[in-house]
Amino acid sequence: MVALTTRSPVPPAVASGPAPVRRLPALRHLGPNWYASVMGTAIVATAGAGLPWQPPGLRTVLTVVWALSALLLLVLLAARTLHWARHRDQARAHLMDAAMAPFYGCLAMALLAVGGATLVVGVDWIGLRAAVAVDLVLFTAGTVTGVLAAVAVPYLMVVRHRPAMATASPVWLLPVVAPMVSAALGPLLVPHLASGQLRRTLLYGCYGLFGLSLLGALVMLPLILGRLLTGGPPAPALTPTLFLVLGPLGQSTTAVHQLAEAAPGVVPEPYARGFTVLAVLFGVPVMGFAALWLGLAGALVVRALRRGMGFSLTWWGFTFPVGTCVTGLTGLARQTGLGAFALGAAGLYGLLVTAWLVAGTGTVRRLVSGRLPAPPA
Repeated sequence: MVALTTRSPVPPAVASGPAPVRRLPALRHLGPNWYASVMGTAIVATAGAGLPWQPPGLRTVLTVVWALSALLLLVLLAARTLHWARHRDQARAHLMDAAMAPFYGCLAMALLAVGGATLVVGVDWIGLRAAVAVDLVLFTAGTVTGVLAAVAVPYLMVVRHRPAMATASPVWLLPVVAPMVSAALGPLLVPHLASGQLRRTLLYGCYGLFGLSLLGALVMLPLILGRLLTGGPPAPALTPTLFLVLGPLGQSTTAVHQLAEAAPGVVPEPYARGFTVLAVLFGVPVMGFAALWLGLAGALVVRALRRGMGFSLTWWGFTFPVGTCVTGLTGLARQTGLGAFALGAAGLYGLLVTAWLVAGTGTVRRLVSGRLPAPPA
């Protein structure tokens, strides 16, 4: 856990002045990038629940993972609140830092991921009514936060950060991907709302969020690929962030399938059928590009490992984006009935679980040793 004590005693207050402010050195460096651990944990539960093959006992394990993600979310929300209260200067510095500000999109995605996992697997423990209530609260908070991040972070990049083109990074995708997570998880709530206007509003609203995020990602992706082609591979410590490109690809595929499955009975024909057609016509080519990017990013990660890449929090980038590809392939398997998609989903889920175990173990070890949270290099 994060150390909450100072490294040296606080001197007693003098009679003529106010008491000194108690500092929390370790907590001072707790940035919004820590929410990636919540996202990476929640997606393990959600993606596993949708796999075509469900071995005995898997559901129980996934529910435990969901509970862990919910606990992590609560701890981080409390710690980040304390961070803003005690280290407001550092919190504002994060917003003014072009490398850290995009991670505010992770807050929205953490809320959404835990909310979706609650309705998918947490329902087994807390019941349907409580699961719907929790997801509704987290979905609303996550969607509002995600839309704000999608507007505010690019605004700050334009007027304050002004990063050079040579610094283009997959991290820039984080704010614009957050609304896509809402588009993918919002349809889960549709059957639990009153029929009529409310259901249609949510469904079409999620479709609008899908477009907002998709077009934003399509603007960013050429910058990222151009930076790689003209500037060479990123520094070893930043190489895992290349996997973030898989996020909008897998999540958009997941979103169109979730929207297609929620559309019948909510929107009239031929729109409901059109949702289903789009899910396949969009999902197959996008996941084809995801396979290309996975190969490229994987090769660059192997290269970085050979050059001494050590563990850092960027390793959580191996989890959530891969998980979105699992859910995207699972949706394609349901729509097409093709075993190849189901097999691909199972294979990527194995990669997801491995990445989650490695990232989680590395994070816990460094928390216990006091090497995390750490100031930026």
